[in-house]
Amino acid sequence: MLAVSIGLLFGFCLPVTALAATPADLISNYRLQHGEGKVSIDAVLNRIAREQAEAMAAKDELGHDVLGPFSSRVARYGPTRTAENIAYGYDTFPKTLDQWIESSGHRSNLLMHGASRIGIASAKSPKSGRTYWAMVIAAPENKPKHTKRGKDSDGATRPCRLSLNDLCLSDH
Repeated sequence: MLAVSIGLLFGFCLPVTALAATPADLISNYRLQHGEGKVSIDAVLNRIAREQAEAMAAKDELGHDVLGPFSSRVARYGPTRTAENIAYGYDTFPKTLDQWIESSGHRSNLLMHGASRIGIASAKSPKSGRTYWAMVIAAPENKPKHTKRGKDSDGATRPCRLSLNDLCLSDH
């Protein structure tokens, strides 16, 4: 019983980053501790993160716009809410994650409500040897409720102002 208690004590005292093997698992564990859902690796977001990390490493410069504006880089991904975290100087992802957790803006991105997909990459600068990290996280866009449409007497399709069963009343 004592061994189990000691094991549980050490298990709860370990930092969040020591609990899982992959970056997505580490982020998911952190998110679950704060009431958010798990994230999984997404191939497109991984590519976007890799391109950003490689561009920062090639220029040996930390910046969201090194490869171009973030909004342009993720626009091709589709209608989603996205955020990006970047860092340099940490040789492992757990150290990088700990730094992001300590920063309110980065922490907010990690805890993006509804996020389910993530891309994570690192690249080493040939000039300085620094490791650059990029993470892109995405949540589905909140879609507006479907507007029921109906046809007027002239055959034109218009949004319904009031819909009762199959009856559609429009302003026109």
